[in-house]
Amino acid sequence: MFGRVRDFIAISDGNTSKLSREQRGRFVALCWIAQIHKHIENPKPGYLADRPALPKWQQETDADIFDTIERAVSTTA
Repeated sequence: MFGRVRDFIAISDGNTSKLSREQRGRFVALCWIAQIHKHIENPKPGYLADRPALPKWQQETDADIFDTIERAVSTTA
C-alpha cells in the first residue's frame, strides 16, 4: 500500500494535499480491492466492499493510512 500511495503522491506532484479526507480514504480502499483481486482468486464479498459500505472505523483508518504515508513521503523528499 505504501508504494501505491507514494507513487500517487509523486505523479500528482504533491497535490494530494488538496484531496478531501474522503477522497484519500477512497484511494486506499480502491487499492485494497485491486490487491485482493490480484492475490485471491475468489475473494469473500466483504473483502470487495466499496468504501461507503465499510464501517466508519474502517473508512477513518483508510484515510489515516493515506495521511501517514503522505507525511512519511514529505519528510523524505
